[in-house]
Amino acid sequence: MTSAVNGGAWIRRYRPAPEAAVRLLCLPHAGGSASYYHPMAQALAPAADVLAAQYPGRQDRYAEPPAESIRELVERIVEAVVGDDDRPLALFGHSMGAVVAYETALTLAAGGRAPVRLFVSGRRAPSTHHVGRKLHECGDAELLRAVRRLGGTDGQVFEDEELLQLVLPALRGDYRALETYEPRPGDRLTCPVTVLTGDDDPVTTVAEARAWTDHTDGPTELCVFPGGHFYLNHRPQEVVDVVRRHLGL
Repeated sequence: MTSAVNGGAWIRRYRPAPEAAVRLLCLPHAGGSASYYHPMAQALAPAADVLAAQYPGRQDRYAEPPAESIRELVERIVEAVVGDDDRPLALFGHSMGAVVAYETALTLAAGGRAPVRLFVSGRRAPSTHHVGRKLHECGDAELLRAVRRLGGTDGQVFEDEELLQLVLPALRGDYRALETYEPRPGDRLTCPVTVLTGDDDPVTTVAEARAWTDHTDGPTELCVFPGGHFYLNHRPQEVVDVVRRHLGL
């Protein structure tokens, strides 16, 4: 069962759990979609009401242009989740989704609705400066090589030219939003932060992941798993167990 909530197109709920004491909002990686979190929703229901953001430019929102910036995504996502439901809200974001989750947490806190916990996965802390080529400015072949190296996309996608043409605009748009993102100096959370990362991630070192501790006055915990950037694809139960433990489910 899939339903849209509040903001309609922006939020999906795959296993509605209206009686759950806590909501968990999940934010996808670059090129990803809300359905990536369907297994997590299944695993956590009915203890948690799992919501997943659907960015424009993919799946049922294919006809819409991708967001121009991280903050555009955040503005619309916050509009979608702030409403009549006043249950505690936690955030989980992987890769680009970690940045979206972090900025969403800051925006919610500024409005007096700070999340109870932030889970950031597969992403270096905003304070760790990284100099590299801008993939959104590269040709299709180079962009796709970089994405393939991360190992999170079904290999058949890269062999299907028609499918590639469908996913490339959203993928490039997501990388543009991510690569033009600049954190605001002095921004700091108060909520607890749980950091999850793979020990062989080609784009995030364990030290860069640990640096998330510099972005909150709350407690932090670093969970390191065997694997690369998409370590969580191979260890879903362990990731769910971390979420359960920290949300008291």
